[in-house]
Amino acid sequence: MSEQVEDTPIDRGGYDFNAMQAKWRPVWEKLDPFKAKDDGSAERRYALTMFSYPSGDLHMGHGEVFALHDVVSRYWFQRGYDVLNPIGWDSFGLPAENAAIKRNEHPATYTYGNIETQAESIRRYALSFDWSRRLHTSDPEYYRWTQWLFLRFYERGLAYRKASFVNWCPHDQTVLANEQVVQGRCERCGHEVTKRELTQWYFKTTEYAQRLLDDMDQLEWPEEILLMQRNWIGRSEGAFTDFAVEGREEPIRVFTTRPDTLFGATFMVVAPDAKLAAELVTPDQREAFDAYLTAVKATTEIERLSTEREKTGVFLGSYAINPVTGERIPIWAADYVLADYGTGAIMAVPAQDTRDWEFAEKFGLPIVRTVQPPEDFDGQAYTGDGPAINSANAEISLDGLEVDEAKARIIDWLAGKGLGERTINYRLRDWLLSRQRYWGCPIPIIHCPSCGEVPVPDDQLPMELPDLRGEDLRPKGVSPLAAAREWVEVDCPKCGGAAERDTDTMDTFVDSSWYFLRYLSPDYTEGPFDPAVAERWMPVFQYVGGKEHAVLHLLYARFFVKALHDMGLLTAVEPFTRLLNQGQVINQGKAMSKSLGNGVNLGDQIDEFGVDAIRLTMVFAGPPSDDIDWADLSPGGSLKFLQRAWRLSHGVEAPVGADPSTGDVALRKVTHRTIADATELIESLRFNVMVARIMELVNATRKAVDSGPGAADPAVREAVEATAILLSLVAPYTAEEMWESLGHAPTVAKAGWPEVDPALLVEDAVTCVVQIAGKVKDRLEVAPDISDADLEQLALASDPVQKALAGRGVRKVIVRAPKLVNIVPA
Repeated sequence: MSEQVEDTPIDRGGYDFNAMQAKWRPVWEKLDPFKAKDDGSAERRYALTMFSYPSGDLHMGHGEVFALHDVVSRYWFQRGYDVLNPIGWDSFGLPAENAAIKRNEHPATYTYGNIETQAESIRRYALSFDWSRRLHTSDPEYYRWTQWLFLRFYERGLAYRKASFVNWCPHDQTVLANEQVVQGRCERCGHEVTKRELTQWYFKTTEYAQRLLDDMDQLEWPEEILLMQRNWIGRSEGAFTDFAVEGREEPIRVFTTRPDTLFGATFMVVAPDAKLAAELVTPDQREAFDAYLTAVKATTEIERLSTEREKTGVFLGSYAINPVTGERIPIWAADYVLADYGTGAIMAVPAQDTRDWEFAEKFGLPIVRTVQPPEDFDGQAYTGDGPAINSANAEISLDGLEVDEAKARIIDWLAGKGLGERTINYRLRDWLLSRQRYWGCPIPIIHCPSCGEVPVPDDQLPMELPDLRGEDLRPKGVSPLAAAREWVEVDCPKCGGAAERDTDTMDTFVDSSWYFLRYLSPDYTEGPFDPAVAERWMPVFQYVGGKEHAVLHLLYARFFVKALHDMGLLTAVEPFTRLLNQGQVINQGKAMSKSLGNGVNLGDQIDEFGVDAIRLTMVFAGPPSDDIDWADLSPGGSLKFLQRAWRLSHGVEAPVGADPSTGDVALRKVTHRTIADATELIESLRFNVMVARIMELVNATRKAVDSGPGAADPAVREAVEATAILLSLVAPYTAEEMWESLGHAPTVAKAGWPEVDPALLVEDAVTCVVQIAGKVKDRLEVAPDISDADLEQLALASDPVQKALAGRGVRKVIVRAPKLVNIVPA
């Protein structure tokens, strides 16, 4: 911004951002210009920013994401679209519950107090939200429909309950989904996660694994996010293979992506926390196994999968039979195999798998190479492709075959013998949604000794939370709801006998997996949303939010929409067409934190520089997806630029409606080129460059006023009006003040996008840079449509070029008409 604004002290000179903010906010609230019409009068566009959590006032991250989001929505308003841009809060969750325990109050007190604080700050920040659609996920009228959706999933077999080892956060005293464990720690509080066996509720996300992959073709998302989702879903093609077990009728079924290496399977490994391990351990190995299992439970999944960790394990005392060699192979329990991947057991092929090699070497197990490594291979396990070796029995030989052909042949042979089948496996696990905390949506299931699991009837929804607060909320290893006996004990809806409510609450990601649908019809009482309204607005056209939700919220929301589509409630199969992930606002090269002493308060910055300067700084800082370091930015510079733009609007002398075609052509060309560039830049989400173009237009207009045709020229009015409209996307208070000074009624937000005259985009001449060996030797003014051949001829004929060549020949000429010629001398 230093190129646009001289380094001088701020001189407001009549520009008073506090007065502007106080003046225009009530006007906009009265006009309510951003309310969606939904009447078919214009093409619809759904703009959405990710749910805010009300943990306190807005912070710098909010300041960035809201500023970026508002560029998109305000641009659509200017283009004449019917825009849906709602606001709400993801208001259940642990922070409010922990605060309530500390303060001895109800979580709602903390939650709704913070919501009002944020709402006030959002209104001050001048965001183009439709406040008539405001919602909070902790309102009973919202979570009534979260429960209703849960029951529809339950009816379709997509919600179920099972006992298994789960991720347990000992600090927050609740289970976590795999996606909520980051490097072995709770993504919420950072404490190390352990394993615990519990009966929990799950959503069957695995049912949609392939569709979640296939439908990515419909998404205009950053490739980084799509790759993260593909890796999390983890599709693997391979085969199930059955290994007979001595003394056991049922074989062990394993999944492998490399069935061609089956002849090299010299032992088996079972996850120690899988039920299969407990079934296979022999009495003489029970004590050793139990001790090992206890040790494994104290480790995290990340630790278990670490390639740097020394392999550990225990022999279970049982043996399996390799189905192709007929050899007796030992069965071990080892923590590098996970209970919830595949069948919880693997065939170990140490010559072709690094982990198996390390395990085999440590415990003295056989190693048989079944893929021929390259001649120069000097490693241990060879994981690459190559012809099969040592892979033959009396009925089949794979020797000499390449991997794909060997796979196909062995799978066909196994299928023919009833020993296996071709299959696809996924890394994705079902979504664990139970939480042992209070401040969440209650699970609408009643447990009856006679009837089993009984859904709460729809006409009894919402099943509201009881009134607990303070110490009653303290985690005890089970949900605090379990102690609320008057609430827990109910009559069974089916038989009328004594029964109990389920005492777990839902993961808050359930609430945020469908909130964008409730926005469509927040007062609808016949269902979670009006299907006819959803037909008109879905999918969301542009979603803006952080990439930290790549395999959490975004994946869950996609699953929800697909399930609702299958229920006939939605025609859309994806929730969000386009996705913009903003970077992080850091300070002094690091994430902001109190401990580092580098925190920056958004409210303080606004008090000092004004809303518009902060918004402009956020947008101009760099590409939206990049991190921005607040220490490197200059909100003071932004304020100076806004003053310059504002002063232009007070000096325009041409009357409203003056014909710009009679004005200065040079300035008009700059204006129309700026509008055309801004359109393209916004569509491609390059907002920072768009701001730079506005700054260039302000400079050109100032020059025209001071040393050109003057303030009375209609072209000056056209340029300043265009500046006000363009600035309204990032600096709405200043833009509105400019619009009024130019003689227009509010609001500039609905002024309409300026039209571009194509004739004014045609360049009369272009400056071509001529280089010799990369060094500039001349600049030529040429026609924009000059041919490569003509431009080359002109460049070689240039006197400075001829002088620089000094008689040397030319080896090569690189022409990029009309702007560059690079000559490579002989």
